[in-house]
Amino acid sequence: MSTLTGETAEAEAPAAEPPAAGGGVRRVLGRLGSPAVRTRLGTLGGVVILAVLFWRLGTGAFVDGVRRIDAPTLAAALGIGLVTTVFSAWRWALVARGIGIRLPFGAAVADYYRALFLNAALPGGVLGDVHRAVRHGQAAGDLGRGVRAVVLERTAGQLALFAAGGVVLLTMPSPVRDHIRAAAPLAGLGLVGACAVVLALRMNRAEAGRKPRAVRGMLGEARQALFSRTTAPGVLVSSVVVLAGYVAMFVLAAAVAGAGASVAELLPLALLALLAMSLPLNVGGWGPREGVAAWAFGAAGLGAGRGLTVAVVYGVLSLAASLPGAVVLVARWYVATRNRRTADPAQLVPQARRTENARPTEEARPTEAARLTEAALSAGEPLPRPPVPTAAGPDRQGPVVRIPAQPSEVRSEKYAPKESARLARSSLPFSAVPSEGRPMTPESV
Repeated sequence: MSTLTGETAEAEAPAAEPPAAGGGVRRVLGRLGSPAVRTRLGTLGGVVILAVLFWRLGTGAFVDGVRRIDAPTLAAALGIGLVTTVFSAWRWALVARGIGIRLPFGAAVADYYRALFLNAALPGGVLGDVHRAVRHGQAAGDLGRGVRAVVLERTAGQLALFAAGGVVLLTMPSPVRDHIRAAAPLAGLGLVGACAVVLALRMNRAEAGRKPRAVRGMLGEARQALFSRTTAPGVLVSSVVVLAGYVAMFVLAAAVAGAGASVAELLPLALLALLAMSLPLNVGGWGPREGVAAWAFGAAGLGAGRGLTVAVVYGVLSLAASLPGAVVLVARWYVATRNRRTADPAQLVPQARRTENARPTEEARPTEAARLTEAALSAGEPLPRPPVPTAAGPDRQGPVVRIPAQPSEVRSEKYAPKESARLARSSLPFSAVPSEGRPMTPESV
C-alpha cells in the first residue's frame, strides 16, 4: 500500500512541475511587457543608436549643429512651435468635445505646451502625453474618456503623417521610393485582406459580450471624434497645419546646418525622419530620427554627417519651441503650492495658540477648580461645597456671593448635588450625601 502510494506521488510530482514553469514564464513575459519595462527598453535602444552614430560619425556633427544656432533661428523656431501647438490644442479640444467631455481652448494650449516640454525633457518621448491625459481626465471627472481623447488626438496626427508620407514617398524621388513601390502592392493586398476579415467578423459575430461591447464603444467614440461632420473638418485642417509646421522646422534645421538642398529634395527626407520619430526607441525623441536622417542624407548624396547635423539642429529647435511649457509647469506648481499653504490647517496652529495665550486670566480659574476637584476625589476627601448665593431678607442678611462660571472641562451636572439630595436636605434633618459627614437613613435614601 505504501509502495503504491509513493509511486503515485512520484508520478504526480513531475506532472505538477510544467504548470509552475509555465506560470513563471508568463510572469516574466508579463513583466517584460509592462509599460515601465517597455519605456526602459526604448530608452536603452535610443541610447544605443546615438552611441553607434557618435562612434561612426564622431561628435563633431553634434557640436557643429549646436554652434550654428543663433537668436533669429530660435525666434523662428518659437514662432513655428506656437503655430503647431495652437493647432494641436485645437485638434485635442475638438476630439474631446466629440467624445463628450469639455476642454477649454486656453487650458488646452497650456497643457499641450507642458506636454511637449515633458516629452522632450523626459525619456520615452510620451510621458508628457500621459501626464496630459491623466490630468485632463481627472479634471473632467472621467479618467477613461480623458485618456481616450489624448490617444485619439495623437492617432489623428499619426494618420495624417502616414498618409502624407505614403503619397510623398511613392511619388517624389527619395532613397526609399523604389523599395516602397515594390512593397506597395503587398501592403495594399494586406490592407484589403484585413478589411475583409473585419467585415466578416462583423457580419458573423456571436452574442455580445463585455469585451466586444467595449471594442464597439471605442470604435464608436473614434468615429464620432474623428470622422463626424462636426469634428472631421477641424481635425483634418489642424492635422495638415501641424504636419506642415513640422516639415517647416526640418527645412529650417537643414538651412541652418548648410545642407544646400531644395525643399523638394528635403521633403521626403523630412517625412522619413518624422516617421522614425514615431518609433518607441528614443530618449526624449532622440535616437531613430538621427539614425534615419544620417542614412537618408547619405543615400541621397548629401552626406551622412550632414544628415546627423540636421537632425541634431531639429532636435534642439524642437526643444526650444517647447520651452513655454516649462514656464507653464513652473507657474502651475507655484500656484498649487500657494493654494496648499493657504488651505493647510497646520499653518493656523501658531495663530490659535497666540489667541489662547492672549485670553484674560479669569478663564484659567475654572481649570484650577477642576484640578482641585479631581484631587479631592482621588484622595477620598469631601468635595468642597460651592458657596450658595444668599439674598438679603428679614431673617438673613448678608452679601450676595456670585458663583464663577463653570469651566468647559468640568461639567456642573457631574459634581453638583442631585435634586433628590436637595429635597432631602431641605425637609429632613439628615442628608443623603455621605460626603457631608452626616449619617444616612432609610428615609433619606
